[in-house]
Amino acid sequence: MENRATLLRPPPPDPNKAPIENVLEVTELAVLGPNIFTNARKPWHPPGARGIYGGAVIAMCLAAAQRTVADDFLPHSCHCYFLLAGASNLPILFHVEQVRDGRSFATRTVQARQRGRCIFTTTISFVKDGSSGPSGTQVSHSSAMPIDPVTKSPVQPPPDDYDGEPPSMAQGPFQGTQIQLLSPNGASTDPRDKKTRQWLRSRGKITGGTAAHLEALAYISDSYFIGTITRLHNLWRFSNFRPEDFEKLKPEMQERVKTLHQWEGMGDDPREMAGRPTLGMMVSLDHTIYFHEPKRVRADEWMLNEMDSPWAGDGRGVVMQKIFAKDGTLLATCVQEGLVRLQPPEKEAKESKL
Repeated sequence: MENRATLLRPPPPDPNKAPIENVLEVTELAVLGPNIFTNARKPWHPPGARGIYGGAVIAMCLAAAQRTVADDFLPHSCHCYFLLAGASNLPILFHVEQVRDGRSFATRTVQARQRGRCIFTTTISFVKDGSSGPSGTQVSHSSAMPIDPVTKSPVQPPPDDYDGEPPSMAQGPFQGTQIQLLSPNGASTDPRDKKTRQWLRSRGKITGGTAAHLEALAYISDSYFIGTITRLHNLWRFSNFRPEDFEKLKPEMQERVKTLHQWEGMGDDPREMAGRPTLGMMVSLDHTIYFHEPKRVRADEWMLNEMDSPWAGDGRGVVMQKIFAKDGTLLATCVQEGLVRLQPPEKEAKESKL
């Protein structure tokens, strides 16, 4: 039997929904049992990645879990583990367990399975809207919108008619700006001093309400996440050739590599990376999202993510991410740990494949 990416025939895209809503659509399979869902469309497999895009699995698990709670329960935390690489040519079954339903909180665990094996698991906690009482009876504080190092004022979003993406990057359900790599006075080489910033928004208008906006935020929260380690440490990430061999590439390949290099905030000229260590392997291990202001998330409007890393070692790295609305509201805080290994120097010397 030929492998299929979905159990059911994919429905035609709904023109009244944003592309991200169509991408993350899940279908309930009541015939198999209660609280079992499956992907409606084939998930994206990023070029060169071991498996499907992790953010899609996170978001579809959240979509399935949200279908099992009352409308006035909103997610406030989502703790995830990536267990196996997901295949893009196989359907995914999302098994939701209703762990607890309380007056103020509800808990769901979701397992994403392919061919009977669990590839991903998450525990999501929901809080009843308004259950914490009036605002004057709560402690409250929030990180402020980051400051632009040039203007010394809060950073400003791109214009609504922004179209600055290179054609090769203007794909997928989200639109973004070039990643900025920042350090104090623009001079520090210490990874602990550096951070990245990028503006993002979904393409089109999201029409599915708060749930759809939160699923979209979950999807994008995995974008360039653990890869922040490579930017902070200035690692060369093309394992099949070295920057010293850039001139030997065909002109069209040189242009593609240069565009990606610049887009990811690594500098203007890939040849400047000569002599830098090469990334050998990078895999996400776990992922956490804290939704601070779920009802204020508008994923089809510009959101700023800012990432830095408090630690890397023992073949792993940890990255922290803050996601802000364009008005400065801190919408979410995310944490990810991943496997980060360098390519041994002797292997670099032997395996420059042009």
